[in-house]
Order: sequence, then structure tokens, then C-alpha cells
Amino acid sequence: MKFNIAVIPGDGIGPEVIAQAKKALDSVAEVFNHNFSYTEALMGACAIDKTGNPLPDETVKVCEKSDAILFGAIGDPKYDNDPSAKVRPEQGLLRLRKDLGLFCNVRPVKAYDKLIANSPLKKERIEGTDISIYRELTGGIYFGTKELSEDGQTASDGCKYSVFEIERIAHLAFKAAQNRRKHLTLVDKANVLETSRLWRKTVTAMASQYPDVTLEFLFVDNAAMQLILNPKQFDVILTENLFGDIISDEASVIGGSIGLLASASVGKENALFEPIHGSFPQAKGKDIANPLASILSASMLLEHLGLHKEATAIDNAVQKSLELGISTEDINSENPFPTSKVGDFISDYIQNPDDDINFSNIHMGQSTII
Repeated sequence: MKFNIAVIPGDGIGPEVIAQAKKALDSVAEVFNHNFSYTEALMGACAIDKTGNPLPDETVKVCEKSDAILFGAIGDPKYDNDPSAKVRPEQGLLRLRKDLGLFCNVRPVKAYDKLIANSPLKKERIEGTDISIYRELTGGIYFGTKELSEDGQTASDGCKYSVFEIERIAHLAFKAAQNRRKHLTLVDKANVLETSRLWRKTVTAMASQYPDVTLEFLFVDNAAMQLILNPKQFDVILTENLFGDIISDEASVIGGSIGLLASASVGKENALFEPIHGSFPQAKGKDIANPLASILSASMLLEHLGLHKEATAIDNAVQKSLELGISTEDINSENPFPTSKVGDFISDYIQNPDDDINFSNIHMGQSTII
């Protein structure tokens, strides 16, 4: 089968990790007889530097014509450290989400057995954790009316949600729970916020459509605490934009490295797949960034396209790389592998899923599978 994939490398380490994800996809194409056609496009600081616009119109057109979008990372210190900048890289990603209607962000959080020691949390707390976070992505305070008084002494950000916006993502979260452990937790602040009360009322009314799913509620402050105290209690978490942004990053410590967290941003017609880590400019060009989140994002892309066996091939290769310690320095500080060599191993293992690994060849950068 042939698929057109829009590729947005972005800023910082984005191009480096995206290159490894493409290696994995190319191996999948070879093994399963597919054709992935890539079209690269600009977004972020690199787009500002070249066009003055963080999201050129051409990029939107490329994405609209694609079957899926693979995105790297966004951000640059010259903008991050300048709060007065009127044009910012992040504006490109926010606008792309809005233009493409990418209203649902899905972030899997899993405790890999080989990485539990890397987490600052106790083994008995996190072992067996497997969570899927559903974050609303195009509403709420990020997109609300923003005001700054003329004297610069008062500012406000409006938070607004409609029943329609809540229902469309809640349906996806309920359906995901049906296919998992049948447990859905709505995270809100309904004791304080009117928007949260609307979320709770709307989701409660929908629960009768999914009688096999247990629905419970947690205030966001308690949910943040529970993610640390007992993350295994969660199956699917549903929440609004700001809360989802915060708790999904908090949950990244469970897996031992934010470099393993992939995500999908899905709409009715388009879908974008990206690692949740930032652009990590300090590592740019050093071949040390962890590419696994980007590679796992490619796996989620394949799932979205209905290529389930192909996605499993990538997942198995990632699992094997972790088992063998073929990892970058954030995971394997004693004997780290470069970004590119981790990508090479994943690519090789997809084509040759063999347990007989030649470590001397791995270190020499040659073919990893005998």
C-alpha cells in the first residue's frame, strides 16, 4: 500500500529524531511491502527564520493532503528566552492543531521493566503502569481571549468549552477504555471552575452509552498526587487542555525518561504524531538525543493507518533495544549509544527480528543482526 506522509522535522533535535523514525518506517515498508512517500515542510523557529511565519501556508497544504503527519519538536532559545517576542515557534503548532481540527491528543504512559530503575519513583509504585491520557487540544485557556491592560499591570486568559467540544473527545476516551481495562477517570477542577462543571455534567450524561466502562472523577490537584502515589490505578485519563498538558508531562517520570513518550493528535480528517519532549537545543547536532519517542510516534502513526502488525514490529524492536541496553545516555549512562546507532538497530531489528545479537558489531556500528 502507498501512503503520503507529511514530515515536519522542526527545531533543535527534531530533525535528528525524525530521521530515526523514518529509518523505522522505511524498514517497515520493505518488510511489509508498503510505499511511504515523504514530503518535508517547515514549522517553528526554522520557519520563522526562513519565512517570518512559524507556520507557512504551504505547510498547512502539505499536511491537509497527507495520510498522516510525523512531527519532531519545536522551540529555540532565542524565542524561549524572550518573553516579549510577538512571533513565536509555538504559535505554529497551536495554529496547525486548530487549522487541521486536531482536537484529541493521546499520550501513552508505560513503565518498561528495563527502565524502572531509571525512574525516581519506587519500583513497587510504578511496576505494571499502563495509562492512556486523552487531552482535549483545541479549546480551553490556550485558545481563550487574552488581555493585557494598557498599563501592563493586569492580565487575563479566558477558558471556554462547549458541550460539543467535550463530547467529541469523551466518546474517543470511552471507546479507548472499552478496548483496554474499562476504566475512565475524568480529571477536572469542578469544585472551582465553571468549565470543569460542564465537563463533569457532560461526561456523566454520556456514561450510560458505555455501561461496561467504570467512570470516576478526580480533581486535578489530587490526580497529580495520585499519579505519583499509585499510577497503576489509572487506565484511561480524560481531561481538558491545560490540565492534560501538565499531568502528561508529570507522568513522564514513570517511564524513566521523557524520551520514550510518544503522542498522537487526532481530528476527523487529519492526524499528527510527535514525541512529547521539547526541542532540547543543548543536544542539537551532538547525536545524543533519545529517538525512541519519535520512533514510537511512528508506531502510533501506523496504528492510525490500520497497519497493526507493522506497528507491532516497531514496538518489538524498541522493546528489544531497551532489553539489550542499546540506548542513548539518558537511559544508558554507562555505555550510551548515539542517536543514529539506536535508529540503525531499530531499523535492522524490524527487518531481522532475531535474538542472536552480535555486540561487537553493534559497537563498531556495523550490522547489528547475525
